[in-house]
Amino acid sequence: MVHQIAPAPGCALITDSVVAQLYGKQARDSLEQVGFKVTLFVFPAGESSKTTRVVEAAYDVLLTDRLERRSPVVALGGGVVGDLAGFVAATLLRGVPFVQVPTTLLAAVDASVGGKVGVDHAHGKNMVGAFHHPCAVLMDVQTLRTLPKIELQCGLAECVKHAIIRDARLFDFIGANLPAIFARNSDVLVELVAWNVRIKSAIVMADPYEQGVRAVLNLGHTFGHALETLAGYKGLKHGQAVGLGTLAASTMARKRGILDETSHTKIETLLRRIGLLETPPAVDITAVMELMRGDKKVRDGQLRLILPTAIGSAEIISDARPDEIAAALEAIASPLNGGVRR
Repeated sequence: MVHQIAPAPGCALITDSVVAQLYGKQARDSLEQVGFKVTLFVFPAGESSKTTRVVEAAYDVLLTDRLERRSPVVALGGGVVGDLAGFVAATLLRGVPFVQVPTTLLAAVDASVGGKVGVDHAHGKNMVGAFHHPCAVLMDVQTLRTLPKIELQCGLAECVKHAIIRDARLFDFIGANLPAIFARNSDVLVELVAWNVRIKSAIVMADPYEQGVRAVLNLGHTFGHALETLAGYKGLKHGQAVGLGTLAASTMARKRGILDETSHTKIETLLRRIGLLETPPAVDITAVMELMRGDKKVRDGQLRLILPTAIGSAEIISDARPDEIAAALEAIASPLNGGVRR
């Protein structure tokens, strides 16, 4: 299928050190069987590799092998692989075709759909990047069988986000099927992935370059990205940070009076059932707020936040007060220490 989408003599296969051991040979053999000369680039697994330094190393390998403008870059792996490989594809030779092959739940339901690619910077997560939409996204839920539970939990953070902003039925589906999801039931996983992709792709198609409604996909992410940056992209995974950020947004919405107490409690309960509120205790509220002020979504000096108004809808606000943000951060500092502080 990749060769039909991007017919070229060669292609790049970019993956990380963990996925390369699991699926690297299988993916390379598959690409070679349809006629590609495969240039393989493997980088150390983890968010700390999502840097311009690793991108430059990829350029060196791919340009040495004389890849052409028609040569596709195939991203095999999770969100870090997709973001980095996509940025390589967006910038190499001013842009080459890009194919996503996600192997994690988070990548399948969120990171591989939408065309956001990039790398991290000391000033924040994904601060250097581009919009470069994939030609195709190819997913096999059997790859989720090799994932540790924490990776499923991280993917579910994005699923819950989609449910909160667009579909209460999905929210209920997740809650009712958690045991089957953690048991890697194929039928349930296929339905879960397809449901989330339908939600995200519909929003992306309506606003491909995030000029309006697409911003709702950032629910929990402004808080979460700041937490990740403060942690140095170590010890706190993206999905864990998004889960905490979602709780912070829900708390702020409840205190503003735009989200009812019952809905807030349901959101917190589901996040806790998934296991997303169990992370190491360390939230420097002042430092997190400072990082949030430098977020990519700041417009005209105003920080834009996404707050839920019900399970199934959300709104964009740009008038958040510092005391509101601090109070929301206090709410996520509490679960880190094993209890909810009101």
